[in-house]
Amino acid sequence: MAAASAAPLAYVSNQGDGLSVLDLKTMKEVRHVDLEGAGPRGLAVTPDGKYLLTVDQKTGAMSVIDTHTLEVLRSIPIGTSPEFLRVLPDGSKAFATYEPESAVSGGKPTPGEAEHEGKELPGHIAVIDLHDWKIVDDIVGAPETEGLEFTPDLKNLVIANEGDDTLSVYDFGDRKLVKKVDLTQYGLRPRGVKLSPDGQRYIVTMELSGNFLVLDDDFKVLKSVPTAKGPYGVAFDPAGQRIFIAAAMGKRLQVFDAKTYQRLADIPVGQRCWHFSFTPDGSKLLLACGRSGDVEVIDAQRYAVIEKLSGFELPWGIVTWPRAFGSLEAARP
Repeated sequence: MAAASAAPLAYVSNQGDGLSVLDLKTMKEVRHVDLEGAGPRGLAVTPDGKYLLTVDQKTGAMSVIDTHTLEVLRSIPIGTSPEFLRVLPDGSKAFATYEPESAVSGGKPTPGEAEHEGKELPGHIAVIDLHDWKIVDDIVGAPETEGLEFTPDLKNLVIANEGDDTLSVYDFGDRKLVKKVDLTQYGLRPRGVKLSPDGQRYIVTMELSGNFLVLDDDFKVLKSVPTAKGPYGVAFDPAGQRIFIAAAMGKRLQVFDAKTYQRLADIPVGQRCWHFSFTPDGSKLLLACGRSGDVEVIDAQRYAVIEKLSGFELPWGIVTWPRAFGSLEAARP
C-alpha cells in the first residue's frame, strides 16, 4: 500500500512501536513500518506524496520513508529529543524542533550557548533541505519550542515557546528574529499555533491556563477564550468556519465557531489525545490518543466518536494522504 494508491491513507506515529498505515475507506491498518525503537513523534507527507518524514525522539533524527515501498531511505541526525515537524508548501524545506541537552545534565551545549550554562537551554529548530537532504540552518528558539506555523507569505516561521510563554517570529531567509511576543499576561505554556485559512488570524493554545488566544496578522492578541484542561492540538475545518481543539487533560475534543468563538460542542475522548487530522474529504476527524492506545474516529458534523481503532503503542500524531487540514498539517494543504 502506498501514497499513490486509490485509497486515501492515514499515517500514525507510534512512540512505542513505529508507524501505522491506515486505509481510510476501511479504517483498517494495512501496513506497519518498524522504525526499530526510534520513537517517532512529529510527521509529515511531502507535497508531492513521495516521502513520509518522521522526527524520532529516541534517535534524535528525521527518518525519510518512501511512501510506495515504505522503505526507510535515510536517517538525518537532528538533535536531542525532536518533536514537531512542518514542511513548506513547496516541499523545499522541513522544520523540526528539538531540545539540546543541558550542560548541567552532562550534555555538551551547541555552539553559541555557553552563556546558558547552568540554565535551561533554548530549544532549536533544524532547517532541512529536502532536495539535498541536509541541515542548512539552525534556528535558536526559547526553552521548550513546541508548535510551528508559517506566515501567509511563507517567509517567516512562527514558533510557540512553551518554556517562557512567548511566540517567536523568525525570518528564515534573512536568518533574523523579526518579533517576540510575550503572552504571559494571557496564559501559560503555548503549545499549538495555527494560521486561519484566510491568513488573517492565528490561534494559539495555552496548555496550563486552559485557554486559546486569537491574534491578528501582526500578532496582537485580540481575544482569550476558555477551554477544557490542557489544550494542545488545534486546526480549522476546511471551510475555515470552525476551530477544533484537543484538550488532552480534559479528555475532550472541543469545537468553536471561528467568528464568534462560541463553543459549539464537547466530544468526550480518551487519554492524552494531542494531535488529529481531518480525513481528506473533511467528513471525519482522526484523533491520536496516546495513553488510550487508540485512534478515535469522529464525525465532523455530528460531533460524535463513531469508531475506536485499537492496537497502537503511544500514538503521538497523525497525517493523511491526500493531505488534509489537521493539527500537524498546514492550514492550506
